[in-house]
Amino acid sequence: MTGAPLARRLGLFSAVVIVVSGMVGGGIFVNPYLVAARLGGAGEGPLLGVWIAGGALALCGAFVFAELSTVVPRVGGQYAFFREAFHPAVGFLYGWTLLLLVNTASLAAMAVVLAEHLLAMLAWPPAWAGPLAVTILLALTAYHALGVRPGALLLDVLTTTKIVAIAALIVAALASRGAPTPAAAVVAPTWPGPSALLAALVPVMFAYGGWQNLNHVAEEVRDPLRTLPRAALLGVVLVIAIYVGINAAYLHVLSAPGLARTHTPAADVAAAVWGPAGGRLVGGVIALSIFGFLNLALLSAPRVYYAMAADGLFFGALARVHPRFHTPVAAIALQGGMAAAMALSATYGALVSLAVFGDWVFFALAGVALVRLRRTRPDAVRTFPAPAYPLTPAVFTLSGVLLLANQFLVEPRGAALAAATIAAGVPAYLMWARRRRP
Repeated sequence: MTGAPLARRLGLFSAVVIVVSGMVGGGIFVNPYLVAARLGGAGEGPLLGVWIAGGALALCGAFVFAELSTVVPRVGGQYAFFREAFHPAVGFLYGWTLLLLVNTASLAAMAVVLAEHLLAMLAWPPAWAGPLAVTILLALTAYHALGVRPGALLLDVLTTTKIVAIAALIVAALASRGAPTPAAAVVAPTWPGPSALLAALVPVMFAYGGWQNLNHVAEEVRDPLRTLPRAALLGVVLVIAIYVGINAAYLHVLSAPGLARTHTPAADVAAAVWGPAGGRLVGGVIALSIFGFLNLALLSAPRVYYAMAADGLFFGALARVHPRFHTPVAAIALQGGMAAAMALSATYGALVSLAVFGDWVFFALAGVALVRLRRTRPDAVRTFPAPAYPLTPAVFTLSGVLLLANQFLVEPRGAALAAATIAAGVPAYLMWARRRRP
């Protein structure tokens, strides 16, 4: 291991794929039923409207991150943004939260979901889910240690495949006659209140999250000042089109009441349009989608821990780059190992809900970072300044605050635990800061 630099091997296409793959995971195949259930008797208009609103918020986030990426085009993404805008302690807290709450729990949960899905398809014992999830995570960890380019190529193939499959399902579903349930004809749709809309936005924004992953690998992107903002915006716009289109397909085939009753809307729509074989086909697409998310999470987040260690604020071994593969092998191994260990824990499902809280604390803070850097670095090169400033970061940050407040109302114990975990990073930062001082 040496201090060799990270290699710039990712072009625009791979950068867009990283954005899309981080956003289009397993959520869009499951979360629409949660949205429909939380909106109660809402009709198709409110259901599509909340996904459009979520897309607008995601676009605001993409605008915020696009400008931040040109002002601070450094490895680590939000860690670098917060370090430069506020204080190294704030950047450390982001990396701490990413490791303990956000990325590790999400990796473990999705690996177990993928394992259970594969076992069901193969008719193997469900008890093998934990060991299979660990095997998947460890194999992907070793694969990503071989270099950023192999991981990016795998993401390219997986993401292209699932986008084509989703597009085919949307076209086939919207072209079909549709099958509204009898309940759809007798239940009058109602417009939800603000509380129900906020509750529905939680699973919507969980599905839209992920555009920030590209910033984690900023120092491995070619021509980052141009590529980072272009890829973020192209990726988010593509995902908005996918999400609105697939929800329109769900509603056309299942109706709003039918969507609220099923936990597998994508498979149900495929079975209705293409028959039983269609349901199996979508099952394979879901497996590919989750597999793509696991790849991206192992590709991007370890670069944050690498940046923290390079600043002397984390274990020094994590700052080492392999002399041949030019990857932060120790940081990748830490992420994969922690996720594998958590995959064997019965508490992984609860930690996924904590990940949402941790994510939005720092999403909201990103909008504040943009405003601060506008004031402290007015002459910095901004190849893509956020449009409609300061409205864009204000809307993004305020939305995050409202979502977090709603979490305390709906899940007070989980929100309190997440907040306590983040706060525990303060003494950890002070310890590493004292070590670095000499």
